Amino acid sequence: QVPLVESGGGLVQAGGSLRLSCAASGRTFSSYTMGWFRQAPGKEREFVAARSWSGATTYYADSVKGRFTISRDNAKNTVYLQMNSLKPEDTAVYYCAAGRWAIATIAQYDYWGQGTQVTVSS
Repeated sequence: QVPLVESGGGLVQAGGSLRLSCAASGRTFSSYTMGWFRQAPGKEREFVAARSWSGATTYYADSVKGRFTISRDNAKNTVYLQMNSLKPEDTAVYYCAAGRWAIATIAQYDYWGQGTQVTVSS
């Protein structure tokens, strides 16, 4: 039903780590940029990270640069988000997305996952 299936969310303490996974279902996303967005309660959805199909180009929001790493395994048609040194302000629902010509804008992405909750306690 959902073209992108996410997993790996949960509850962690500040300073801890989580690894999110997003697997494509029903099709492959070769030539697509894969991205991660997040939305906290009462906030707008915001860009987190993105990686091109070739892996030659990556993008990170300033708020996560140096702490989060996006990667993808094209053979498995899966994208990952490794999150280290987590902070309470990272608490949000995290969404993966795919877009043919995408960078960091929501409208540039065509396919979306259902979202997975990440909660970081202080």
